[in-house]
Parts: sequence; C-alpha cells; structure tokens
Amino acid sequence: MRFGASAVVLLLLSACATSAPETRGGTSRNPRLANLQRAASLPWLDEGQCAVREASQPWPVLAERCYQVLDHDRLEFRDTTGRCSVASAGAAAVGLGLCVLAAPEIIVGTVVVLGVVVVAAAIHDALEAHELRRRHAEEAGDTAGTTQTIGAAEGHRKPERDPAEQGSQPPVPPLPVGSSRHPHCEPVPVPRASKDVAHNACADRFPPNRYPGMDVSVNGVRFDALQVGARVLWEIKTHRFDTYNGFIQEQELEKELKQLSKERDTAIECGYDFVVGVSTEAHRDALFKQESTFTVVVTGCQR
Repeated sequence: MRFGASAVVLLLLSACATSAPETRGGTSRNPRLANLQRAASLPWLDEGQCAVREASQPWPVLAERCYQVLDHDRLEFRDTTGRCSVASAGAAAVGLGLCVLAAPEIIVGTVVVLGVVVVAAAIHDALEAHELRRRHAEEAGDTAGTTQTIGAAEGHRKPERDPAEQGSQPPVPPLPVGSSRHPHCEPVPVPRASKDVAHNACADRFPPNRYPGMDVSVNGVRFDALQVGARVLWEIKTHRFDTYNGFIQEQELEKELKQLSKERDTAIECGYDFVVGVSTEAHRDALFKQESTFTVVVTGCQR
C-alpha cells in the first residue's frame, strides 16, 4: 500500500508539471529567484531552509522535497482545474495537496494560506542576498560603461595622439565616487541575534527601526536598528544598569566599550552616524565618564 500511494503521488506530480502552460509574461529569467519569491508566500516549519536549499531545482521538485516541512495547519489546497482529482483514496491527503502545490504556474485560489505570512528567515536572507548581488552587478556594469564612454570620448577628441603621451594621462577611476565604492557598507537585514522580547521591541520602536523585527548587518557587524529616513545605526541597551553593584557595573562597562567602539568605527567608516540607546540616566552618565565622545540617549524602555 505504501508503494502504491507513492506511485500515485509521483504520477500526480508528473501530470501537474506537464499538463498546463506557463503563465504569460510571468516567467522569470532567474528560476531560482522565481522559486524563492513563490516560496516566500508560504508558511514553513523550518524557516524556509529546505526551500532555499532546493531553490535551484524546478518548482515541482522543490514542492515534492519540501512538502513535509510546510505548516499544513495553515494551508488549504483546492483543485480548481480538476487536474488533481484523480488522487486515489489512499493518497488523497498527500497527493491532492502536493499536486496542487507542484503546478508550475501559480493559479489564484488553489493554495489558500490562513493568517498573515511572515517571510521565513532563510528565504528572506536569500532574497536580500540576491538583491545585493543584482545591485552590485548593475553598479559594476554602469562603471564599465562609464569607463568605455570616457575612453571613447577622449579617443574622439585626440584621434592622432602620440602613443608616448598616453602614459601621462591620469587613469580613469575604477569606481564612481559614492556609495558604490563600498558595497560592503550596504545595510543587510538579518534575523535578530537577541531573543529578548523587551529589548527587540525597544529597538524597533525607539529609533524607529527601518527593518522591524530584524537586526542590520553592515560590513559584517550587527546593529540593533537602522533609523527610518536617516543614515543612523543604533545599539540598544535595556538592562537596569543602576541596579547593579559597583563591581558588576565596571565589568559591564568594560565589555560595552569594546563592543560600542567596534560598532562606531564600522558605522563611521561606512558613512553612518552611530547612537547608543540606554534605558536609564545612570547608564548614560557612566558611559559618558568612560568615553565622552559617544552619542548616548535615554530611551526609557522598561524591562
């Protein structure tokens, strides 16, 4: 019986993958990106890790391999086309849903998700990484085109220039002046490192955070928030510093100063301002005594 059910599922996958044409005008030039975008609309139990791992495969293959890690309690599969209704009684529970999901084209109303879908962390990171690579490739292409245009223009102005004079000309800058000179400085949203609910709520609310629910990585260094509408990176501290004894306060300040100095150096190198948010005035005053050049504000966020 087990073999028979599996055979039915495979037949259904084959039928669904070949019986319908692709949607017009919706075919992505990058199948991996298209699969990630489609997977982003579904609820996953493994944070989307299986979908990212199989994203380079055709969608029916991804659907088959990752079907079991979907949150089935939040999904309804409707065979609106009738293509999947041949599922046998023994395989109907898996076969119908898998056949509907594996269809190469997206058919409105066939896969219904209950509740709001938050893009799974692994899929979110993969999409962000793809977007950064695309932007950097475009910037590199623009730079190459600019360099060729400058060279062509100079060749047009001086078609019979002595080759010996060419060495005296200043070289064309390899990259245009601007943010593209430092692609590592692009802010990348990443999953929260802290599991502290109160801390994360403060980081989202106070600056406020451009990417709610996410940390921001700049040149490999994590920050709690990137302020909306400004190039300001934030580090948030919510512990009740004034309740610690003197020895613990000294230990905490020593650790914080190493962390904050590294974060500020990274922010400044990449053209951002850097602000430290603390919950109490006592904490702010203690930091100022150790390093008066920090920008420290009192958030008043409660524990």
